[in-house]
Amino acid sequence: MIGILLQDNGFEQDIRELLMAFYPGEKFVHQETEGAEFYVKGTPGEGVYRLELDGDEAEFPVPEDDRLETKNRIKRNLYQLLKKRTGRSLPWGTLTGIRPTKIPLTKLAEGWSREQITDFMKKTYFAGDDKIALSVEIAERERELLSRISYKNGYSLYVGIPFCPTTCLYCSFTSYPIGKWEKRMDEYLGALFQELEYTADRMKGKVLDTVYFGGGTPTSLSADHLDQVISKVEELFDLSGVQEFTVEAGRPDSITREKLEVLRRHGITRISINPQTMNQKTLDVIGRRHTVEMVKEKFALARELGFDNINMDLIIGLPGEDMEDVKHTLEEVKSLGPDSLTVHSLALKRAARLNLEWDQYADMGMVNTQEMIDLTAHAAREMGMEPYYLYRQKNMAGNFENVGYSLPGKACIYNILIMEEMQTIAACGAGTTTKVVFPEENRRERTENVKDVDQYIQRIGEMIGRKEKLLSQIV
Repeated sequence: MIGILLQDNGFEQDIRELLMAFYPGEKFVHQETEGAEFYVKGTPGEGVYRLELDGDEAEFPVPEDDRLETKNRIKRNLYQLLKKRTGRSLPWGTLTGIRPTKIPLTKLAEGWSREQITDFMKKTYFAGDDKIALSVEIAERERELLSRISYKNGYSLYVGIPFCPTTCLYCSFTSYPIGKWEKRMDEYLGALFQELEYTADRMKGKVLDTVYFGGGTPTSLSADHLDQVISKVEELFDLSGVQEFTVEAGRPDSITREKLEVLRRHGITRISINPQTMNQKTLDVIGRRHTVEMVKEKFALARELGFDNINMDLIIGLPGEDMEDVKHTLEEVKSLGPDSLTVHSLALKRAARLNLEWDQYADMGMVNTQEMIDLTAHAAREMGMEPYYLYRQKNMAGNFENVGYSLPGKACIYNILIMEEMQTIAACGAGTTTKVVFPEENRRERTENVKDVDQYIQRIGEMIGRKEKLLSQIV
């Protein structure tokens, strides 16, 4: 337990997030409390700011009219105090946001050189050389991939299918057991179709660039229901300009030949088959109801049916896994030869069972090291892949990152768009978020659908009304 005692709460979130990076999973209090490990105290003054941490102090000048620079100075000084206390540095320095590549991407657009960006990120955020190099490399690739996308006249469509065979140990996404909803699926699809109909009508005149079916696990739907949803999208939207159409078939235990045939028949260009790990003992622990052999069988089936852009997701830092387990997973994945690979560092999500039932798993150990991250990067490049997008999450094991790698021509444009917030994404379904981008004003607004499926069905008119208030501003 750590105390945060601030006279001005204007920078509380920034201070808290940096503390979370050094102490993932720690609880925080805002008053002197018995049992607190230490306190961070922040005192603003006229043109200065004073930090105190466990007996150490830092007082430094801050500009009165530049909030961003003030924030950066507070974080840099707190970082130095935490570094002294813990004896360690963070790979990303003071950067705690989920989109570090947005910094070099913005600077590249302004004409900065790689050297100028590197110097800026090192001095401003104390980021490590390897992380800066990775983020700049990815930003350069993102810029190239997005060159054929119109931020003003284009948009993307996200369709949310919030159902899964089971809920995984580490997951906090909005999802519901498909077994409990199969008999009411027509109700959900009826509401979803109303929202899709409204969205298609409202977005007429805009170019639809990418379509993404996520969840949950879209292939937890029956083949018939899956066919209905894709057919409805085809009926309502002009897909002539679509550059990619992704359907997450992430859970191997949700995949059947019949469902893959539905996807092929509709010309789906990209799917995911996600093992997370190729170690059976870990799959059993995290609640994935598939086997390693099932991953191989479903991957081979997808290839047999002609899918030539298959992604696989891995998670590094799962309970009980060490370097040898990671090596084994990567060797198995290499033997399959996916077209893209997304490597996640385990994040301790607040609402996930792994966090709520922490005592049951803490003794197993959840280890993520730079050596493990380097190993995944080396394996991806050995397969001919290059990193093309990156994002971070709070409470990530080792304070690392999630990186997407792909073969040339196989990158997922939607993944870049959702991370860099460069284009409007109209999202339909329970638990989804529509984000509208106003590129000329460098402004972004969002509206959320309720997460509860039953509430979504009952309040679909309200969800459409929320969308109308936002989308009416751009079309």
